[in-house]
Amino acid sequence: MPSFAYRGRNDAGDIVQGVMEGATAGAVADLIVGSGVTPMEIKPTTASTGKAGSGIDLQLFKQQVEHMDVLLFSRQIHTLLRAGVPIMRALAGLQESSTNSAMRDVLQDVRESLDSGRELSLSLARHPKVFSPFYLSMVRVGEMTGRLEEVFIRLFDHLAFERFMQEQVKSALRYPSFVVAAMGIAIVIVNIFVIPAFANVFKGLGAELPLMTRLLIGFSDFMVNWWHAMLVGVIGAFFGFKAWLGTSSGRYTWDRYKLKIPIAGKIIRKATLARFAASFALASRSGVPIIQALTNVAETVDNAYISDKVEKMRDGVERGESILRTSISAGVFTPVVLQMIAVGEESGALDDMMKEVADMYQSEVEYELKTLAQQIEPILIIALGIMVLILALGIFLPLWDLGKVSLRK
Repeated sequence: MPSFAYRGRNDAGDIVQGVMEGATAGAVADLIVGSGVTPMEIKPTTASTGKAGSGIDLQLFKQQVEHMDVLLFSRQIHTLLRAGVPIMRALAGLQESSTNSAMRDVLQDVRESLDSGRELSLSLARHPKVFSPFYLSMVRVGEMTGRLEEVFIRLFDHLAFERFMQEQVKSALRYPSFVVAAMGIAIVIVNIFVIPAFANVFKGLGAELPLMTRLLIGFSDFMVNWWHAMLVGVIGAFFGFKAWLGTSSGRYTWDRYKLKIPIAGKIIRKATLARFAASFALASRSGVPIIQALTNVAETVDNAYISDKVEKMRDGVERGESILRTSISAGVFTPVVLQMIAVGEESGALDDMMKEVADMYQSEVEYELKTLAQQIEPILIIALGIMVLILALGIFLPLWDLGKVSLRK
């Protein structure tokens, strides 16, 4: 990963400079801002940020740090810090007990960074693929307020909520995905093996075939003769779509479209709003300034469209507008969320109201995901029925016509 030399000012107004790894200069800027430093200059450099590697680093089969590793790390270090264990000793114990070699390497590097005089947030920032900007910002706040163990348990709850949402979505989509895949395989088998056999029989009749039958035979012939072109087209479309999602405009457009998908769109919107509310509540309770909190929340909603709206909310707050007014202008929040924001802003308990919103939408998303299979099942049955009807009409209409001719004779 490329290295960037940066120079900025911390909260005390002092000049801070150093070297940090990141995918782009923008990613490094986000990490620096998350650590409480306002960047003034960021430029590429060939300097090393830590341990220098030699030779070829083959990472094809290298174990990666998973979401669960960070989740367990947050919980365990909270327990150790609350028990009064020094940070270096706590990290050493976690490194020895970790079953993931990649996580052990990360903890080793963090310990070495702390030994060199860096703060914990900056040491964790050396691993942007493991610790998100939101995570780093929370750790930074914990260092500044002296409530590091409290921040870690809140981060644990936040990561556990994220994992719960992901597992629920995977579980809900497992059955519909299986049915759709089975339908696709059935269509391929019918068009390659079944319809050609009937087509040979129909050719021997010497009679004009119905339109539906001609369409089925034509599509079957196309699939048999051009299956390789169709396969290349499907693979090309898949990778083209992935490349399009890799662009900022593509990701923005797709994330905006996802919110309008029937059935799934409302679940995605509620899940995103729950993630927004939970992140905002966590940042507010940890003492993060409102503008910095909105910046951090924009990076955690996992939706480029809503993230852009949250950033515009931050700009509005910087101009002196109220949170309620900027939320209404965003146009992505439900009336319930807007009402809770209004009450929270009026009473000074915005973090409590956001926590209520997060809990409410978490419960709704859990219910929606549990009933997702039942909601999709009628659509799948209708699609399967239409497919069977088309095949039945295309194959049996000529046989029906042949039977009527035989009866007339």
